[in-house]
Order: sequence, then structure tokens, then C-alpha cells
Amino acid sequence: MTTRTQPPAVPRVSAGDDSTGGGVMSPPVGRRKMSWATRIEIALLVGPALIVFLAFVIFPVVMAAYYGFFRWQGYGPATDFVGFQNYITILQDPTFLDALRHNGIIVVLSLVLQGPAAIVLALLLNRKMRGQSIIRVLIFVPYVISEVVVGTGWSLMLQSNGALNGMLEKLGLGFLQQDWLSDPNIAMWTLMLIITWKYIGFAVILFLAGLQGIPEELTEAAQIDGASFWQIQRRITLPLLGPTLRIWAFLSIIGSLQLFDLVYIIWGQYIASTAGTSTMATYMVANGRTSGNFGFGNAVAVVLFLISLAVALIYQRFVLRRDTDGALTEKSSK
Repeated sequence: MTTRTQPPAVPRVSAGDDSTGGGVMSPPVGRRKMSWATRIEIALLVGPALIVFLAFVIFPVVMAAYYGFFRWQGYGPATDFVGFQNYITILQDPTFLDALRHNGIIVVLSLVLQGPAAIVLALLLNRKMRGQSIIRVLIFVPYVISEVVVGTGWSLMLQSNGALNGMLEKLGLGFLQQDWLSDPNIAMWTLMLIITWKYIGFAVILFLAGLQGIPEELTEAAQIDGASFWQIQRRITLPLLGPTLRIWAFLSIIGSLQLFDLVYIIWGQYIASTAGTSTMATYMVANGRTSGNFGFGNAVAVVLFLISLAVALIYQRFVLRRDTDGALTEKSSK
């Protein structure tokens, strides 16, 4: 009788375990060392853009913050150090506080007026109709026209003896004539009309691009279930258009905070304050460059930058975070 002897058991060695000599060592998983050729390639590609960004964005901000601590006339070395006095003067100046309030009104009214109108136009233009391309072009044309041309044209039309009041008189509607630019009760609404006409085309095109990313199968399934056109938009289209809406709102808020050209061209730097349309940017020009106090103007620029930065960070933290978190989660799961 023969007995079979079992071969000796070979100990199982896990990957990376070097306690025994029989296992196969797996190389540690980590970041590969970047070669010098790759580093040079990245430097050549990123370097020019980084230099331009530092030279035309970061450096001006740093220099503005530096000159904001001086009473400086714009030439020669800055020697009259005043510390935070410029900033204290800005925050205590009722004219600046009015300009800040006007910027806040413009932010709110831009979202309230442009947003719903742009959504309705985008939903209508997203459907097949005759002359669809021509209508899209006509809506987008004001956005690409220079602000100088727009401001000059509207200022000529809305003057007391301008085209609008003249047309109302010819039509027998002289009682509707107004001082559209100088009356503080009307000037802000005049500005919002011009801003809406000028920038609604950008919002419409942006929303149309977002609508192209919504699957048609969802709307077709809703139509089969008997949903009406507006029910489909409210229940399906608008929720899926949310990321595009939030991006547009962010761009609109930042643009409203930094509004300058239209106000400066139509109302000027002095009339804007009396008409109730001044902004922080027009205040900066009127009290900085025009007054010859460039140190004070730089301080206003820093305040405007900090306000815009704070709004951007808060918006990123509480509004855009859901979109960025979703993108990062989707990327990491692949």
C-alpha cells in the first residue's frame, strides 16, 4: 500500500509583501516622475499665457493696491503716504454708497428682466419656425455692436428734443414725453431698457446652446404621456437648463458690478450721479483720473475688485458648487 504525500503548501504572498522571499514584488503605485522633456513642454505651452496673466492682471492689481495708500497725482514717485485714509473716505462718502446701491439695483433688475425674457425667447426660437435663423441674428446683433455706438445712438434718441419725444409728438402722444435721461425717477429704468436690449442676445444664444444638450427623448416621452408644451418646459427643460442659467447669472452679476461704458457715454461722469445712474466705475473715474487724485482712484479700483471677488466667491460657494461637485464626481467615477 502506497501513501500519497501532499506537496508542501506554498505560503500565499500578497502583492507588496516582502516578508518572504517567494512572492513577486509589485512596484509601489504612485505618481510617475515627470521627465525634463515634459516639464519643458508644459513650460513652453503655459509660460506665455502665465506671463501675460501676471503682467496684465496680477501686477496691475498689486500696483493699484500699493498706490491706494498714497495721495498721488499720477506722475513721479508716490511719497505722500496716507495709509487707509483713502479707503475710509471711500466707505464714508455718500456718493460712493449711492453708486454701490445703483450697482446693486442693476444686478437685481438685470437678472429679473433679462432672465425670464431670454428664457422665453430661447424656448420659442428652439422650435422649428420660418425665419428662425434671421430672428436669432437680429436678437444677437445688439450684443456685438460697440458700446460706444450703442451709447451714442441711444443718447441722441432719448434727449429731450430727441427722436423718441419727437415721434411721440408726431403721433399725438405728447403727454408721454419725458426727460428720459435726466429725471432721477426714470433714468434707471432707461438704463435698464438699454442694458436689456444690448445684452439679452448673449443670454438667448447661451440658453439655446444649453437647450441643444437636452435629450429629445425626454420631451418626446413627455409628449406621449400627454404633457403640454409649457408643462414640458417647466418640468423637464428648465431643470436641465439649470447649469446654463447659473453660469449666465454669474456673468450677469459680475458685468453689472463693473458696468461703466454705457453709463459714462450716455450720462457722463457728473450727470450720472444726479440722474441716479452712477456706478462704482464711474465714481472711480470722476474722483480719480478726472480729479487728478490717482491714488484715490486706485483705492476705489481695489474696493471694486474686492467686492466683485467676494461676490464671485460667495456665488461659487453656494450656487455653482452643485455643478462643479457633480462634474468632479462624474469624472472620478469613470
